[in-house]
Amino acid sequence: MNVIEKLRVMLPHWIEHNRGHAEEFSQWADQLGPTEGELAGQLHRAVHSLEEAQCALEEALALAGGARSEKEADGTDHEHHHHHH
Repeated sequence: MNVIEKLRVMLPHWIEHNRGHAEEFSQWADQLGPTEGELAGQLHRAVHSLEEAQCALEEALALAGGARSEKEADGTDHEHHHHHH
């Protein structure tokens, strides 16, 4: 497996992992009260940064050719030609 193929496997994982962190940070920020506004603001700032990273990761995945299919992963990415008589 070359570097591009590995990235096509890893990038979807990183994208999902990043999305999970952004959601978690946002949930924590939403639990803070009005006296913790600066703290909530920093968490929302982190969410914004992760959203920017998300765009970059998604673009990288597109440039790498998209996520590997299960067929590619198990080595069965070939067509079967059936002849019907």
